[in-house]
Amino acid sequence: MADLTEAEKVTTESSKTLPSQLLPMGGADGAKEEMDPADYARLLALYEGSFRNIAEGEVIKGTVLQVSESEVIVDVGYKSEGIIALSEFFDEKGKASVNPGDTVDVLLERTEDRDGHIVLSREKAEKMKIWDDVEQAYNDRRVVIGRVIERIKGGLSVDIGVRAFLPGSQIDVRPVRNFDSLKGQELRMRVIKVNKKRGNIVLSRKVLLEEENAERKKETLANLEEGNVMQGVVKNLTDYGAFIDLGGIDGLLHVTDMSWGRSQHPSELFSANDEVEVVVLKYDPETERVSLGYKQLHADPWVSAEERYQVGQRLSGKVVSLTDYGAFVEIEPGIEGLIHVSEMSWSKRIKHPSKLVNIGDSVESMVLGIDPQARRISLGLKQIESNPWNELHERYPVGSKLTGNVRNLTEFGAFVEIEEGIDGLIHISDMSWSKRLKHPSEVLNKGDEIETMVLSIDPENQRLSLGIKQLSTDIWDDFFNGTKVGDVVEGKIVRMTNFGAFVELAEGIEGLIHVSEFEDQAGTEQTGLKVDETLQMRVIKLSPEERKIGLSIRALTEKNLETDWESYAGSDSPEATLGDHFKQQRSSE
Repeated sequence: MADLTEAEKVTTESSKTLPSQLLPMGGADGAKEEMDPADYARLLALYEGSFRNIAEGEVIKGTVLQVSESEVIVDVGYKSEGIIALSEFFDEKGKASVNPGDTVDVLLERTEDRDGHIVLSREKAEKMKIWDDVEQAYNDRRVVIGRVIERIKGGLSVDIGVRAFLPGSQIDVRPVRNFDSLKGQELRMRVIKVNKKRGNIVLSRKVLLEEENAERKKETLANLEEGNVMQGVVKNLTDYGAFIDLGGIDGLLHVTDMSWGRSQHPSELFSANDEVEVVVLKYDPETERVSLGYKQLHADPWVSAEERYQVGQRLSGKVVSLTDYGAFVEIEPGIEGLIHVSEMSWSKRIKHPSKLVNIGDSVESMVLGIDPQARRISLGLKQIESNPWNELHERYPVGSKLTGNVRNLTEFGAFVEIEEGIDGLIHISDMSWSKRLKHPSEVLNKGDEIETMVLSIDPENQRLSLGIKQLSTDIWDDFFNGTKVGDVVEGKIVRMTNFGAFVELAEGIEGLIHVSEFEDQAGTEQTGLKVDETLQMRVIKLSPEERKIGLSIRALTEKNLETDWESYAGSDSPEATLGDHFKQQRSSE
C-alpha cells in the first residue's frame, strides 16, 4: 500500500473521533463519496474549538442540569457533563441547597475518568475560593472574621472557612490565661502569614487591636483631662481595683475609689465588660497613667451626716467587721459606726465582740457621739435595753442578804457574782470583825458559794459593796459590853514589842500590856514574858471607839484596889485610866 499523504493521515486519524455528522456521505463503509482531507481537518478543528479551553485544577462555573437523591449533574461546556455527590451541596443543617439551572463554582480535578466523564468538585472549589480570599486578605491587610473551634498547643484553632492558627501571643494585647473561655466566640483578626501549598494560615487579633487602639487612643487623649467624666468598659479585675478601657488607653479604678462604703473586692461592684461612667482623678501625660474614681460621682455621705444622725437616735445597721475592741456597723453605704466592746452589755463581761454579734448580723444601736471631721460615729448596743444597775436598789436593798459565788480574789478583796454580769466587792476589811487578814484567801476560796450583806450601791459607777462580817454580831461590842475597867482577865501573849506585850483575851480580841505595867508585887519589872505564855492581868483602860484595851500586871497586886477603884470611878477625870490613878497614888506616897 502506497504511503498516505499528510492530509490523508490527518483525515484517517481524525475519523476515529469525528462525530458521525461530520463523516463523509458514504458512511463508514466508504460506499459514499469521501470528504476532502483538507476540509475534514478544518471541520475537526472547528469542532475541537467549540469546547471551552479549561485546565485541570482550575475553578470554573457550571450549570446544574439535574439533581437526584445522591448526585448532581453539572454542565461546564465540555465534551461531557460532570457528576458531583449531593453531599457537597449540603448546608449547615444537612440540607441540599441546589436546584436545576443554578450556576455553581466547581473545581476541574480531571478532564476524563474511566467512563469518559470529567471529574468535578464543588467542595474543593469553595476551599480554593477561600484560599484565594485569604491570600487577597493578606495582601490587602483586610480584616477576617473567624470562629474559635478549640484550644490547641500554643494557641487556638479558628475557622475562617478553612482552619487557621491563632497563636496565644496574638490573641490579645494583654496575656490571656484562659484560652477555653474564647471557645465558640467570633473574633476579628488579620492574616499575618499564609502558605497555600502547605495549607498554613497564621492569624493575629493582637495586631488588629493595637491598630484600633492606636486610633481610639488619639481621640481619647484629646479629651483626657483631670475632672472630666468619661465612659469606659471594665477590662480586668484585680484584688486592688479594676482596669477601665477608656478607648485605647486603660485607667485604674482603685478599690478605695469605687464606693464611699466598705468594699472587700472589686467584683462586689463590677464585672468584666461592664460599661461604667468614671471621673478622671489624675493623669500623667509622660507615663500615660490614669487614676479614675467612681464614688466621686456621688456625694460624700459624711458631709451631711451630722444633720441626719443625732446623739440618742436609734439606728439599724449591718455588722461589717469585728476587732478585739469592738464591732463596726454600716448604717448606710459610706457611713460606719463603732460599737466598743464596753458598750455592748450592761452586765455581761465581753472579752470579744464575736461573743454577741457576727459579721452580717443586723443590729439596732444608739448614737452615743458623732465626729464628721474624723468620720467617726460611736454607737452603743447596751443602751437599747434598760440598765440593770438602776434596778439593783429595788432587787437588793441596802442591808439585805444575798447569796453569790466568789469569782475572783485580789489583795484588797473578793469579787462575788450575785447574778450574771453583776459583781459585788467584799473588801478585806469587811470580811472579819476580829481577824487582821493579810489576804482574802485566808477566809475565802475562788468558787465558794457564800452569803453576804449589801452595804452600798453606786449605779452610776456600777459598784456594789458587800460584807461578810456584817452578818454576825461585832465581837468587840460583846466584849466591851461584858467587861469593865478593874476586871481581872486571863490571856495569852501573842506578840512582844519594844513598847509592850499584846495579849489575846478571846478569839479576835487583843489587849496591850505596856512596859510600864510589867512590874510585879515587889516592884520588879517583868522582863521574862514569853510568847504563848498565859497569865492574869487587870483591865486598866477600855476604848470602844478605837477598839483598844489597856492591861496591867502591876495593877493586879496593888493593895486597897477597891478603895482605889472607887476613888478612880468618882474622880473628875473619867478619861484617866486606872493605871494612871495607881501611878499618881504611888508618887504621892
